Amino acid sequence: MIKIDNISFSYDAGHPVLNNVSLTVNKGESLGVIGPNGAGKTTLFHLLCGILSPDAGEIIINGKIIKNAEFNPETGLIFQNPDDQLFNISVFEDIAFGPVNMGLSKDEVLERVEQAMNITGISLLAERPPHHLSGGEKRMAAIASVIALKPELLIYDEPTSNLDMRGRRRVIDFINGAKHTSLIASHDMEFILETCGRVIIIDEGGIAADGETSLIMENKELMLHHGLESPHSLQHKKGSHVHR
Repeated sequence: MIKIDNISFSYDAGHPVLNNVSLTVNKGESLGVIGPNGAGKTTLFHLLCGILSPDAGEIIINGKIIKNAEFNPETGLIFQNPDDQLFNISVFEDIAFGPVNMGLSKDEVLERVEQAMNITGISLLAERPPHHLSGGEKRMAAIASVIALKPELLIYDEPTSNLDMRGRRRVIDFINGAKHTSLIASHDMEFILETCGRVIIIDEGGIAADGETSLIMENKELMLHHGLESPHSLQHKKGSHVHR
């Protein structure tokens, strides 16, 4: 699904955020992306979406080379803050925005909006202004606005931020029940443990570890070295070896 081949990126010359990063993600896989603040997780996501362009290397999604500022409906990004994603007068209009701009017919737009609302469980919110919603409702509306595009790759940037327990559980259940490929960045290690079978640690411009989520996260020394804490549910276990 994704092939990242030796990409590098800097916001300022001489200070690379990502340096010769390579990664392969299989179709249908849920990959956790963890690391300290400023490690480049959001930058990686913006490169995958074509918001940014790598200084070197290339990104291929479903056999297509990703180019800067080129619309790719196969990839959907769910922003860390839903308020950055929801801007219309109603939830319905927000979800319909993408399909309308894809040039779909009115019937196709309606079908996609209704399907997205059913999947995320927000059909009763269709006529509500987004700014009147709770944090969890906003998060699901933002997810619906992306899945209405029917992307094969869904990228989540801190999907549990500002969510209560009920909203967090709803997002977990949605991700675990979905069939698309997922990339998920989060500081919520228990959330990553529940939703991702594989995880990578990004730090100091590269991928510091890549492997089975539980094996990496129960390695307290590795996690601590990269400014992370093992999930409480794994802290009773001994450290394990990981692929570096």
